[in-house]
Amino acid sequence: MLWKIILGFAGLGIVVFVHELGHFLAARLVGIDVEAFSIGWGKPILKKNIRGIEYRIGLFPLGGYCKMKGENEFQEAWEKKQDSITPTPGSFFGAGPFRRILVSFAGPFFNLIFAALVFAVIWGMGFEVNTLENRIILASDISPGETYPADGAGLRTGDRILAINGSETPYYHDVRENIAINPGKNLSLVVDRGGERLDISIKPDLDKQTGAGKIGVFFWTNPVLDNVTGPAAAAGLQSGDRILRVNGEDIPHTMALTKILEGQPPSLKLDYERNGQRGETTLIPAYTETGMELGLSYRSLKYRAPPLSLPGALYRGIRETGKTLVVSLESLALLFKGIDLTQAVSGPLRITYMAGDIAAEGFAESIGTGFSSLANFLALISIALCVMNLLPLPVLDGGAIVLYLIEAIKRKPLHPRAISAFQTVGVVFIFGLLIFAVFGDILYLVRR
Repeated sequence: MLWKIILGFAGLGIVVFVHELGHFLAARLVGIDVEAFSIGWGKPILKKNIRGIEYRIGLFPLGGYCKMKGENEFQEAWEKKQDSITPTPGSFFGAGPFRRILVSFAGPFFNLIFAALVFAVIWGMGFEVNTLENRIILASDISPGETYPADGAGLRTGDRILAINGSETPYYHDVRENIAINPGKNLSLVVDRGGERLDISIKPDLDKQTGAGKIGVFFWTNPVLDNVTGPAAAAGLQSGDRILRVNGEDIPHTMALTKILEGQPPSLKLDYERNGQRGETTLIPAYTETGMELGLSYRSLKYRAPPLSLPGALYRGIRETGKTLVVSLESLALLFKGIDLTQAVSGPLRITYMAGDIAAEGFAESIGTGFSSLANFLALISIALCVMNLLPLPVLDGGAIVLYLIEAIKRKPLHPRAISAFQTVGVVFIFGLLIFAVFGDILYLVRR
């Protein structure tokens, strides 16, 4: 657990560092003096002054900050009851509004550049993904009594979803992505049913816990064992065994076994196949505080994306960044459609945990998979940080850009009182949002 947290902190810190680096470089470019640049927050544990800039390493290893000369001059002017800011040479408010806009925009823009480069590196190196078939199982077949969009559209267990809106979906992750990002939208599916091709229209429901689209399907996993530990190993099962029947019921896919386990049987009589030979055994489940433990995992499919050339990787990186940016912007509207915000909105604790968890799972498979998984997640977080910071809210970069645009249009400096009031509202709002997000994170981690 500890090293997951360390990995998460390091990853999140990189994303915030890139953001602050954008502000730093833009400030230097337009002639605004930078007084300090810190990696991490809190009391500096290391610091060195180089050419008038104090470079620091903070005690709390999360992100960083760029302290520009005179960035609080509006507060000083307001406290002195002045009608305007009296900027000093080289200070933040000594620069014109458009130069301040450039500095404010540079942080989010660097996050986009970082994401595009990370995606390009991933595609340039090639990567491997553990996935499943594009064959589906109706949720209503596993939990009778409920109906979902898949039932209304006429999908059946065993169908293969070959394409969505003209985009091929050869694997489960392709199907899941297209459904997740399109709640409430009509989708055109090309389905294979026993060799017959069908055109089916479907509208995913909005999952109010996650904000993603859902149609009420699981994805097919053949009951072929991968890793065998604990109770399963004690029962004599081995990697490569295929489970045929459990307690007299056929097991065509793993969800059929899940349905049997809902009754929490004291023992399981298994019929299995090993190297063409059939066998029988009895598995005694172990019950722990976290639930039933069988010691079984199942084989997934491995999809390998080959390395791309430098131009191809850069194109793919920019394309993936653009696509993710559009999805992130569309997702903001879902916050006002009754979704469970404690589930859908992630704060720093949850993001840190998820980054570490994703990296740990990847490294458990291979070093390459670990770095690829962590890098992909950080690219997504970097884009989310860009979108969040460009919102026209006080304290955020987007709010600052709005202020400076107003100043540019009026061709007159803003009153220190207006800036102070705007910033105060922002601090209260962001602090409240942070408390809400951390509360949701704690609930999430307790459930985990």
